[in-house]
Amino acid sequence: FTAGQSWQSLGLTGEEQYELPLAEPLQPLSQMEVVAKSADGVVKRFSVRVRIDTPVECDYYRHGGILPYVLRKLLREKAS
Repeated sequence: FTAGQSWQSLGLTGEEQYELPLAEPLQPLSQMEVVAKSADGVVKRFSVRVRIDTPVECDYYRHGGILPYVLRKLLREKAS
């Protein structure tokens, strides 16, 4: 959450449906808007900091995790 915000201050319960639209190109420590919709239709929007801290972590995310990233890298090296 951004400074001064918490799940309590935003009135979130964890039962909401969340939309997390990541901007492209994804940048380390960028901010994004989260949309939380409760079962009764109430929509809350708030900003959070993306906890992808380094460019390498961005690569891991784009590949679906560190294991797929490493495997693809090994396959590329083997094919060269």
